[in-house]
Amino acid sequence: MIKDDNYLKIINHYGINNQQRKLAEEVFELQEAIISANNFKENVGVNIFTGKVPEEFYNHIAEELADVIVILEQFKRYYNIPDDEIEKIKDFKVKRQMERIENNE
Repeated sequence: MIKDDNYLKIINHYGINNQQRKLAEEVFELQEAIISANNFKENVGVNIFTGKVPEEFYNHIAEELADVIVILEQFKRYYNIPDDEIEKIKDFKVKRQMERIENNE
């Protein structure tokens, strides 16, 4: 288990501006991994969410998600935003989106 203060040590060591650039880089790499998996799905005709694609796509997306989450955790600690606050906002946003979906059907 990672200690919360390690995230803060990392962002303080490299600096907020550097980690902001790193976040953009990691999100781009995640996007590329997802695009690659979707392109494979479209070209081969399989649903990537059923596990019927090569494990390399799954592993690549998982690795890039982890990279993004590690950077996000650094920003959470840097700005001292508690997990419960983020969970509250996430819940609100998901509920709002579900209402939009239901109203659109």
